[in-house]
Amino acid sequence: MIIQNQNRFSHRRRRRNADINITNLMDVMMVLLVVFMVAAPLMTSGIALDLPKAGGKALEGEETSINISVDKDGYYYIGETEIPQEEIVAKLLAIKGENSSLSVTISGDENAEYGRIIGLMALLKEAGFEKVGLKTQSKPFTGKKK
Repeated sequence: MIIQNQNRFSHRRRRRNADINITNLMDVMMVLLVVFMVAAPLMTSGIALDLPKAGGKALEGEETSINISVDKDGYYYIGETEIPQEEIVAKLLAIKGENSSLSVTISGDENAEYGRIIGLMALLKEAGFEKVGLKTQSKPFTGKKK
């Protein structure tokens, strides 16, 4: 009787489930996908601005550019650091000393005073920056040509 019980147990051991259960893998992958989809927009640098919308395509080029932001209250930022108006030219000239082909892009909030943005452009032109541009959002394509 002991021998028969051993045969029954050994028969059960030979049958193993060799299928791969991917349900747990899919659960983990879906959670990671959701986490990255939520986290990706939060990884942008700079301050929150409502850029004005304008037509045209984005400019392409190999040159390096530095972005100066002007918020709706008229404060200037390089990256996320607030810079007083008196110090902007000195900081940019120090950066330009390392890179002679530096261009400056101004991102002005659409509610910022026009005079603050134009004044910044004038300061940069007087300091010798030849490549100064304005950053806008492109309008969505409506399919109509003018």
